[in-house]
Amino acid sequence: MATLLIVHHTPSPNCQALFEAVVSGAGAPEIEGVRVVRRAALAATASDVLEADGYLLGTPANLGYMSGALKHFFDQVYYPCLDSTRGRPFGFYVHGGNDVTGAVRGIESITTGLGWRRAADPVTVTGAPGKDGTEACWELGATVAAGLMD
Repeated sequence: MATLLIVHHTPSPNCQALFEAVVSGAGAPEIEGVRVVRRAALAATASDVLEADGYLLGTPANLGYMSGALKHFFDQVYYPCLDSTRGRPFGFYVHGGNDVTGAVRGIESITTGLGWRRAADPVTVTGAPGKDGTEACWELGATVAAGLMD
């Protein structure tokens, strides 16, 4: 069975709504043979990353960058996972008050260094997430999880 690891920093109701939509999409009934593991960014470990077959990342945009929690996650797993996880699929979502550009750029830079393969376009939401934002996150979760099915 394939494993999808969702690593997230969810400090606000807006981020929580997007996180719940991603989890719902990844666990949709039509997705078979994929185990979904959720870890807060400050709790996720290199072992979690090495045991997973694909990744979904979620963060708020804080002061023009990804959250410190997600950056800490990357700092902890980068070198232990560098060679072993190349080519694995990932997706991500970012929520911001008005601008998410720096957060997106940071995540893309680090995942490029890791050699991960983007399995879906990133979802970016500014302001309160409406129906479009939550549906896009549901699709993100479903897309990345479906890509792991046998």
